[in-house]
Amino acid sequence: MKKSGLLLIAVLTVMTALMVGCTKQSAENVPITTTSQEAREAYLAGRDLQEKLRIVDSRPYFEQALKLDPDFAMAHMEYAVAVGTNKGFFEHLNKAVAQVDKVSEGERLMILAFKAGSDNDQASTQEYLQQLVELHPNDPRALIRLANFYFGGQNYERAIRFYVRVLELDSTYSTPYNQMGYAYRALSRFDAAERAFKKYIELIPDDPNPYDSYAELLMKMGKYDESIEMYEKALAQNSEFNFSHIGIATNLCFKDEYDKARERLQTHMVDGTTDVGARRQGYNAIAVTYAYERRFEEAIAALHSQYELAEEGWDVGAMAADLTSMGGVFLEAGEPDKARKVYKKALKLIENSELSKPVKKNSERLYQFLSSRIALMKKDLATAKAKARAYQKEAQALENNGLITNAHQLMAIIALEEKMYGRAIEELTRADQQSPYTHFRMMLAYQGLNDHERAKEMCVRVAEFNSVNSLSYAFVRNRAREILATQYADETT
Repeated sequence: MKKSGLLLIAVLTVMTALMVGCTKQSAENVPITTTSQEAREAYLAGRDLQEKLRIVDSRPYFEQALKLDPDFAMAHMEYAVAVGTNKGFFEHLNKAVAQVDKVSEGERLMILAFKAGSDNDQASTQEYLQQLVELHPNDPRALIRLANFYFGGQNYERAIRFYVRVLELDSTYSTPYNQMGYAYRALSRFDAAERAFKKYIELIPDDPNPYDSYAELLMKMGKYDESIEMYEKALAQNSEFNFSHIGIATNLCFKDEYDKARERLQTHMVDGTTDVGARRQGYNAIAVTYAYERRFEEAIAALHSQYELAEEGWDVGAMAADLTSMGGVFLEAGEPDKARKVYKKALKLIENSELSKPVKKNSERLYQFLSSRIALMKKDLATAKAKARAYQKEAQALENNGLITNAHQLMAIIALEEKMYGRAIEELTRADQQSPYTHFRMMLAYQGLNDHERAKEMCVRVAEFNSVNSLSYAFVRNRAREILATQYADETT
């Protein structure tokens, strides 16, 4: 989906009508349960801003709604996304869940789907959302939640069909155009994506996100200067729309202007704000700029600054995520022992926290995945295989597509180490196709088979993947460019 929030949970807003106490449900839209008309109005204002990705601007409205009605379940759920910290996310998610027996059936399904999503329980998430749409088939915000679920599973064609249904119900609702644009972009249907984003701009021309989204498409197409101009248009609407500062910095990296990228991030997102969430985003983006240059010590330092901000508020989930990012840098730098150290620390933080059992179990699975990677780097093939098989078995038992694609990626890495290139390609075709590292490893496999035509094709795909602010992409983009400039320099494209 577009910009991700805490735990990769998308900003999905869902309600349109008020239910005071236990009034009868509307047959059309999901009722909103609150005891306060003023709380309802504040909530709706916050929801509108959140749908436009103006997350920081939405916070005071949700805070006002919760001040007026502390048991306002849907306000707690939306504020979980807006609050800006993992700690706050779980605090307000749990408060929303605590109210599920006191709200309408539609709200109950939304909250339970949201909770299942945070637990990485895809089967339950889909079941709740399908029930929601069956109950309220004409509520655009119910339909868009299911559409976004399919989007998150990379089932873009199906997601688009639901976005079209949403627009048939309400052609003035801007959010579907944004998501359709990203779905078409993922399918490399750039003309259709451009039409969707231009319609998005037309509907809400005074908001920053439509310009930001179009800028991201231009970046994907390799039009870096035009993308920067569009990001500047977003910032002209709201100078604190930090997604656009990050987008500009990413474009500057693609133009090999790394110092300029870091200067912008430092000025606007670290030094220029007191908002902890924005500063953490800034440090993370700075780490990515260093990763492009393979300046791994500086990348770790930036991630450590990000970690310290989370540590000040003892935001365990964020701290663990930051440590995991550091581990990824250490792995890329060829330092598996340092990676193991930070991965263990992240796992221990989660295990000793008050986070839910599903979150702790997810952390254990991630550690098993990463431990296989470490074993492989240390040439312990037997251990790597054993951990990979255990991870794959559990992923299949859970029927979790995200975990399953990760397992295929892991099996492909092992196959590459064994020089079983055909098997690696087979596994990679079933791995995450939105990960540039998938295509980079595909290139390595084709090189192993001496199929340099296909290897070059994959190499070009990596070099032109153009992901915004992606640490994994930063690891491979310039490596792909170097291979194109050396091994395939004399070949026609």
